[in-house]
Amino acid sequence: MSQGFAFITSWLVIANVLAAADDRAGHSQIMAKAETRLKSIYDQREFAPATFSGKWLRDSSGYLVLEKPKEGSELELVQYDAANGKRSVLIGRDQLVVSGTSDRLAIQEFVQSPVASQFLLHARVSTNGKTGYWLFDSTSGKLTAMTAEIPRLSLESTFSPNGDQLLFGRGPDLFVLDLATQKTTSLSQTDAQSERENGVPGNWRPEQHLVQAIWSPDGRQIAYLQSDSSKVRQRPVVHPTDPTYPEVSLQRYARVGTPIPTLRLGVVNADGGETRWVNLPADPGTIYISDISWAGNSEELLIEMLSRSRDSRTFLLANTKAGTTTKAYEESDPAWVDASYSANAGLEWIQDGEAFVLLSERDGWRHASVISRDGKKQTLLTKHPSDIIARGPVDESRGWLYFLASPENATQRYLYRVPLDGSSDPERVTPKDQPGTHRYDFSPDRKWAFHTRSTFDSPPVIDLVELTEHRSVRILEDNAECRRRVSPLITQPTEFLQLDIGDGVVMDAWMIKPRDFDSTKKYPVFVFIYGEPHGQTVLDDWTGGQNHSMFHRMIADFGYLVVSMDGRGTPAPKGAAWRRAVFGSLGPLSTEEQAAGVKELGRTRSFVDLSRVGIWGWSGGGSNTLNAMFRKPDVYHVGIAVAPKPQPELYNAWFQEIFMRTREENPEGYRKAAAINFAEGLRGDLLIVHGTGETNTHLQITEGLVDRLIELGKRFDYMAYPNRDHGLREGKGTAVHLRLLMTRYLIEHLSPGPRS
Repeated sequence: MSQGFAFITSWLVIANVLAAADDRAGHSQIMAKAETRLKSIYDQREFAPATFSGKWLRDSSGYLVLEKPKEGSELELVQYDAANGKRSVLIGRDQLVVSGTSDRLAIQEFVQSPVASQFLLHARVSTNGKTGYWLFDSTSGKLTAMTAEIPRLSLESTFSPNGDQLLFGRGPDLFVLDLATQKTTSLSQTDAQSERENGVPGNWRPEQHLVQAIWSPDGRQIAYLQSDSSKVRQRPVVHPTDPTYPEVSLQRYARVGTPIPTLRLGVVNADGGETRWVNLPADPGTIYISDISWAGNSEELLIEMLSRSRDSRTFLLANTKAGTTTKAYEESDPAWVDASYSANAGLEWIQDGEAFVLLSERDGWRHASVISRDGKKQTLLTKHPSDIIARGPVDESRGWLYFLASPENATQRYLYRVPLDGSSDPERVTPKDQPGTHRYDFSPDRKWAFHTRSTFDSPPVIDLVELTEHRSVRILEDNAECRRRVSPLITQPTEFLQLDIGDGVVMDAWMIKPRDFDSTKKYPVFVFIYGEPHGQTVLDDWTGGQNHSMFHRMIADFGYLVVSMDGRGTPAPKGAAWRRAVFGSLGPLSTEEQAAGVKELGRTRSFVDLSRVGIWGWSGGGSNTLNAMFRKPDVYHVGIAVAPKPQPELYNAWFQEIFMRTREENPEGYRKAAAINFAEGLRGDLLIVHGTGETNTHLQITEGLVDRLIELGKRFDYMAYPNRDHGLREGKGTAVHLRLLMTRYLIEHLSPGPRS
């Protein structure tokens, strides 16, 4: 070897070492900044907007708010007049002292009784920290402890119509408490060894802490759902007790293609007695109950029954006296009838129970109709080719149906209304000069609403508006402090754009640029993906991007273009065909369209560096990240998959079967959807993150992929957070640690900053 060559070689080695040292120093500085920022986001919550928790009075004259007084820390219940804003303390701190003791109550939740002067309080006792329920009478000032043990109830439906009784759950059973006598009556009696639960939800997302049972309008009967999980298979769950000998319990889990809970709908007298069971026209274990309500009277129940695969729904009218059941309405679709879950479930009765308002996608768009009780007369209210995003209330006295929609921009949300007689087209109620996303909480008489508006770059402002003219009466929360803190961080407004990837598919997207962005240089791209039917990421809303926006801003300022795109299969208001395009296999279409979107971004924007592209996502987004890394290795170079489901056939039945049916029915769809089947395509850098305490996408679903990658000899990184569930929230410091891990992995494997 010549001396000159040896010298050059030595110099290159030294230069590489120095460059690596510079990189390490630069990375250390980035990580120090990241830790400070992440602690401010997740620990101090400096950028979390204030909310407004007001509740309307039943007579709509005003609203109730829990507020801290100028002196003391206990919350007081305060009443505001809607029209003039007059403030009065309804339950002050001096009224929250338990008679004969030094105990003081700290109110956590409350609900007004049908008896206007009475309020049910869920409160904590100051001396011992125990929580319980108390009845407060604002006229007499009397505070009464509920003597019954009440572990679960639904505050909004616990009172009987005349306010003299409470409905609650204890264990698997339902009870009624007489407020005058404090006597408890059992409505259901379940054997200790039984797998039955009474008063639980009948849909596919159970919330066991709430009671799902409803009083009849006359207060004499209660309708409730009973769930029997005895045929649902059990899986072992390890509990973090003794590290050497941890406890193990068995929990029911209905996996794709396995038995689901069997549902029954019963009606029982409020004073107890035998339950009368409704005869449902379906085989046990083949349906979900999406909604139950009384059909405008105290003799008939309205039941929304969905097939297990959600390709059909039937509205039944059950006469509780005669024991008969008839069909009020039914529809079906080769894919699914509607996957929007509870937002648009059920129907609303009008015309004294002679007709109802229903949302349906049977004509290819989510439209509203008024249908007569016998189903013979149907009036389509929204006729144009655009979707209702979510149903609002009916204002029958003024002849309106309110709903949220955005016909011209799928990333925004506005309030519309349409006449109930279908005599004219819908009209926009939200002012034209207020872009972004709008939400409304209507008063019972539909005259007023709490109105929340925000954009991706602007925290929410909440005001009281008077309808029907949308007149702003007063600001309830301006979030000035949140706005002040976040303002220095938004130096580059988020750009909303559309990406035409051909074949008539135009994807909505947003892009966050670095604060020192220079359009003459090229920047790496970090894609945030969800890409499944459960949610959009591209929303012009402060919580858009599924609450990761402040994390993404930090990443952008380190020298990345952070991008998110919504392709077909996401629940955008672009018609049923857009949403159902993924039917049969979740994953392949999203992978193709996301990659096409990245390429289109690079084609149309010269500052995009397609040689440096990363992608990350959570849950379904984690699955799509894996598919991107395995199937499009020429497009993506770094991936971070959090809580993915690389083996969809092992996932839960209530979600996966809507979009893919079972593996027996659709073997090829499951083969194409499973990221594990394409793991040999991995060439880039991959980080997989999972919680070992998962109850949703169980750890074993991901461990199968880990084993496969090991078998293939693939290089990858894997982080398991002990005993954390799907949200990875448990344990002090977890949120910050996870984002630091992601940040470090990104900058070490996808060089940040611009290149000439």
